Amino acid sequence: MFTPRPIGFVRSPYKRAAEIPKGIGAKHTAEGVIEILPDFQTGLKDVEGFSHLFVLWVFDRVEGFSLLATPPSDNRQHGVFATRSPRRPNPIGLTVVELVARLESQLRVRGIDMLDGTPVLDIKPYLSSVPNQLLRRGWLAEAEARANT
Repeated sequence: MFTPRPIGFVRSPYKRAAEIPKGIGAKHTAEGVIEILPDFQTGLKDVEGFSHLFVLWVFDRVEGFSLLATPPSDNRQHGVFATRSPRRPNPIGLTVVELVARLESQLRVRGIDMLDGTPVLDIKPYLSSVPNQLLRRGWLAEAEARANT
């Protein structure tokens, strides 16, 4: 086991979870800043060459977990590992953001869906070799179809 520690913190327009867009058709266009702690700034070398980044972060204001969740985009329960519910056994979030600019230890990003002050555990360049036609959207595709009828 290991004990995770933040490499930085999110500066976000969202102060409460209720402010973050959720559900079918939700658009994540909010801009924010990921402030990397000084000890980790060197790790940002060459990050500006990537258009998008994976951000791993902590749901630091959630207590407890549930193995079943009813997401805002469906009225049925699903296993927590088939959702983006914050109430997880390990409260780790994953978001893909667009890198707008880097200024030393600050990454200005678009697509933020985290609360202001959220601890960031890691950042990785967004790379995917899975073609769109091979991706499946599981229960979400069914919920979207029901919403459009």
